[in-house]
Amino acid sequence: MILTKAQYDEIAQCLVSVPPTRQSLRKLKQRFPSQSQATLLSIFSQEYQKHIKRTHAKHHTSEAIESYYQRYLNGVGRNGAAPVLLDLANEVDYAPSLMARIILERFLQEHEETPPSKSVINSMLRDPSQIPDGVLANQVYQCIVNDCCYGPLVDCIKHAIGHEHEVLLRDLLLEKSLSFLDEDQLRAKGYDKTPDFILQVPVAVEGHIIHWIESKASFGDECSHHAYLHDQFWSYWNRKKLRTKSTEASRPCPEIGVCTARLSCNLRPNCENRHNSAMSWRTGAHI
Repeated sequence: MILTKAQYDEIAQCLVSVPPTRQSLRKLKQRFPSQSQATLLSIFSQEYQKHIKRTHAKHHTSEAIESYYQRYLNGVGRNGAAPVLLDLANEVDYAPSLMARIILERFLQEHEETPPSKSVINSMLRDPSQIPDGVLANQVYQCIVNDCCYGPLVDCIKHAIGHEHEVLLRDLLLEKSLSFLDEDQLRAKGYDKTPDFILQVPVAVEGHIIHWIESKASFGDECSHHAYLHDQFWSYWNRKKLRTKSTEASRPCPEIGVCTARLSCNLRPNCENRHNSAMSWRTGAHI
């Protein structure tokens, strides 16, 4: 199924005024019934993460931290069983897991002789039963399980989805009897940065020559593609250039926009301009 750039923009615009809750996801599905739950969740998560990055600094000023901590103390003082931290995070439009981290760090600073290390904080967030205060442990737990975009639970789910799609991609390559090298084989050959798969014999897909495939368990919007180009994809090309002494005219670029199990493949010249001017967002890809 093809998701056009206009459809993507409509979904992204709708998300501007939507809080990051599961109820919002259900409303989003009702608004866009033709899109899969996985597609909407992936776009939802990515757009919300952009919002958090833009507003992160204001939540980490000393004044903001102290204000949140006092509000937390007052709230649990009135009713320790109420979702005080979760309600506070939603009220100030901040990710519940990140709010839990702020309050946990502030609590430990007040009750521990030495400042808590990052590893200790991460361990307590993964397992709130380690938190020495039972009320705070419950508050942190509520934030973790109700956060759709951040936190150790979400990280675990993302890792599992990423691994699942790499396995599915491998199975698809084997099913098509394509010869390839995976990351482990490439590292054994001395490569430091590697795509998920390099095709030993390139194949043509929709009129383009594919040399390698990178699978990302996230939505491929323009921003993320530019970032992956800079951080990963051009390095694949640079090594190929050193080995084959290819010319600049044959420079490949990653295919734009595959959702959920996004596959970025290096293509023929000029494909970047073509994709940028008439971009399509795909909810799947098949070789």
